[in-house]
Amino acid sequence: MPFTNRPFRRFFICCPTTYRVGLREGYGMIWNLSVNGWRLSGDVPLRVGQTCPLTVHLPNQESLVVAAAIVRWARDQEYGLETLVVNKQTQRRGEQLVHKLE
Repeated sequence: MPFTNRPFRRFFICCPTTYRVGLREGYGMIWNLSVNGWRLSGDVPLRVGQTCPLTVHLPNQESLVVAAAIVRWARDQEYGLETLVVNKQTQRRGEQLVHKLE
């Protein structure tokens, strides 16, 4: 895979998450985020190109619900996810969170 720069800066965050793969529910942690992506470690395996919904449980805030994210890379039980489908309110909340971390 050729080296490419990410278009958005990533920020450290440590939040529990749940995600769905078919009929299975996975549990894991989000370790960093950007305006359009996440680094997830989880207990249910994902494959590159696979899509899944996820819910990020933020401390002292309403959870962020991502309707669909696509797996861009996988390494052991870690995955790079790109957000594909999210409602406008959740997108704004995610952008506000990133700006707070800058």
